[in-house]
Amino acid sequence: MPIPGSGLAKGLAVTLRTMTKRTVTAQYPDTQPELPPRTRGVIGLFEENCTVCMLCARECPDWCIYIDSHKETVPAAAPGGRERSRNVLDRFAIDFSLCMYCGICIEVCPFDALFWSPEFEYAETDIHELTHERDKLREWMWTVPEPPALDPGAEEPKEIAAARKAAEKAAAQAAAEAEAARTAAPDEDRKGERQ
Repeated sequence: MPIPGSGLAKGLAVTLRTMTKRTVTAQYPDTQPELPPRTRGVIGLFEENCTVCMLCARECPDWCIYIDSHKETVPAAAPGGRERSRNVLDRFAIDFSLCMYCGICIEVCPFDALFWSPEFEYAETDIHELTHERDKLREWMWTVPEPPALDPGAEEPKEIAAARKAAEKAAAQAAAEAEAARTAAPDEDRKGERQ
């Protein structure tokens, strides 16, 4: 059976312990905080990788991504080929007054065009100025930190493993062809001597 008032005593003990500790105040504007490596500040856009697939805008639960594009005809690469059309990005904007920093847009982007940047100082006096266009998003792209190194015990990524296997197979095939050509050359010399 608990002693009456023991909960109150425990609460006062925590209060007294906290009161005796020295407080630490970060002088924010003068001293920049040390942010964790995976800080979610703003979203940076690597424009060259964007194919205007619209996946990020469709999956965004807040509908805060605005994308405009137009189709452009690309001439045939080879004579007799046909012309192709491709999407060209005209506008890519994110309204950070609506964004809830869930990161779904970054996760669904199949072409690695969106990244988290640790920048967090983008306050504005007017809420309408929190819609940042692609120029600003591109500036934030250069503040994206390098990805952390892979864990030494981790599995090799599937893409790298497939590329390595294909390279090894091509090298083995080239070595076999070179060996076949080398062994075929003395046989041809012998045939020439017999004739």
